[in-house]
Amino acid sequence: MTDVTMIEAAAARLSGHARVTPLLNALLLDAAAGRRIFVKAESLQLTGSFKFRGGWSAISAMDPATRARGVMAYSSGNHAQGVALAAQAHGIPAVILMPSDAPQVKIANTRAYGAEVILYDRATEDRDTLGARLTADRGLTLIKPFDDPQVIAGQGTIGLELAEQAAALGITRAPVLTCCGGGGLSAGIALALQARAPGLTVRPVEPAGFDDMARSLASGQAERNAQTTGSICDAILTPQPGALTLPVLQRLAGPGLTATDDQALRAMALAFTHLRLVLEPGGAIALAAAIHHADLPDTVICTASGGNVDAAIFRMALDRHAP
Repeated sequence: MTDVTMIEAAAARLSGHARVTPLLNALLLDAAAGRRIFVKAESLQLTGSFKFRGGWSAISAMDPATRARGVMAYSSGNHAQGVALAAQAHGIPAVILMPSDAPQVKIANTRAYGAEVILYDRATEDRDTLGARLTADRGLTLIKPFDDPQVIAGQGTIGLELAEQAAALGITRAPVLTCCGGGGLSAGIALALQARAPGLTVRPVEPAGFDDMARSLASGQAERNAQTTGSICDAILTPQPGALTLPVLQRLAGPGLTATDDQALRAMALAFTHLRLVLEPGGAIALAAAIHHADLPDTVICTASGGNVDAAIFRMALDRHAP
């Protein structure tokens, strides 16, 4: 079970390998949203997303003999790249199972980091079954994208940074909107903030129509999405919350929020215009909620969790919503 001690240990192992990402603010973005918004720019992390933290945390925590046999992961692209680069840096093989409809930039980058990429159809094939077969056949260790204690600990290092950065700005109470798929990022940050900045409360954000975490937090039990395709927010389309992450968020998080694909595209355009950040739709979903939910307080913190966007989607965001 992940706790703040594990998160602190992950932070020590990540020191010198991951970037401490900035907490950004822009007056014109505040004006567009009607509130102060502070953006934790994990799109500037190695591999273009926060997932490098979890990948490095999991691989660096393994015993040397297990690590040497190699690792396997399944991902639409950000976890894939994070694990691939961490594996390359440790000099071990990595096999990544990716959906065939993942953005081409993510597939290409994962291969460029030295991983073997195996594609599957996420609408007709079960990634868990495929992944279990691969790990058994090749003797690899599976690193799950969110339901892994060391992955959660790695993502929680963002919460340690946020606590320090918010305190330096005099922010002691605010919602922290987190881009949410299976909940590894949200749970890790929530655990870190509980220990270091209890006045900052995680609010997970999902694409409209794929709000399994929000529904699960409301109902008190794990809810499934009816489908796992149909949104441009590919990075955070998961069937249901993680078995490890949901209990953490039930205990520590506020109610879930949603934003539409078009709102995510507008957030991408505003992030580029006012912060000069390049975000992917799933990485902009928390910013979209911070901009479009009128019932949030005057000061909001949000994660910008990834920037690995195909050029066509980025052009669409700018064409539709650039000022």
